[in-house]
Amino acid sequence: MSEELLLEQLDDGVLTLTLNRPERLNALNPPLLRALREAMERATRNHEARVVVITGAGRAFCAGGDIAGKPEKTADAAGEAPTEPKPEKKRAPDSVASRIDWLRGNMEAVRLLQQMEKPTIAMIRGATVSVGMALAAACDFRVVSETASFTTGFAKVGFSGDYGASYFLTRLLGTAKARELMFLSDMLDAQEAQRIGLVSQLVADAELEAQTQVLARRLADGPPVTYRFMKKNLNAAVDGSLEQILDMEATHMVLSSMTSDQREAVKAFMEKRKPQFTGS
Repeated sequence: MSEELLLEQLDDGVLTLTLNRPERLNALNPPLLRALREAMERATRNHEARVVVITGAGRAFCAGGDIAGKPEKTADAAGEAPTEPKPEKKRAPDSVASRIDWLRGNMEAVRLLQQMEKPTIAMIRGATVSVGMALAAACDFRVVSETASFTTGFAKVGFSGDYGASYFLTRLLGTAKARELMFLSDMLDAQEAQRIGLVSQLVADAELEAQTQVLARRLADGPPVTYRFMKKNLNAAVDGSLEQILDMEATHMVLSSMTSDQREAVKAFMEKRKPQFTGS
């Protein structure tokens, strides 16, 4: 297993980001929190990535934050801890304000995930807890193995919740169900998660990767500029007024009609063939 905390693989327009702490069920420790934020920043800027898939290595998607709180030791080639620690960047004195700033900075990962102008997919098997649920809910699609389980988990360890869990669950499932999940922290199996609307596609565990790739390939073959405008419309529709959304839709409709991809779509329809979109 690679020692990298977060794996990135770009394959024909599909960028897969894999949380890589399988021995801890991909629980997020400080180094992985930073790596996740940095990976989202790169994914947002990567024009070759038409679709972003986020998943977890091993048997879990993400078991939330690593509340053990113990820093991991780095072993040298002989398997022994290094005698001289690496110099650390100077950090702000510990205080309530610095802790808030540190957490809020890392939480940019989920804002970038939700707002990036390309389709996003969570590929989920096994435990999906707290931050894991927020990451999943922030994606446009959730392809879920029948082995998956979900819980917010925050209340059980005395935390109020972070990474946009309250925002995404409320908008995805409604205020009543979000409050139930946050306050009670009940465990949901994959079938119940599908029933309440958390799951986009429920598949057999052996088919999870293949079915996720089918969806990702379908999206990657679509019109990138149109998807960008469409996602802006849909994100704005959560809080915007009808007048604001109508204005936005009118603007984006005209702009999308001026793209080469739109002309290619019409031509392909008339010629009864699959369109070849270039993102222009």
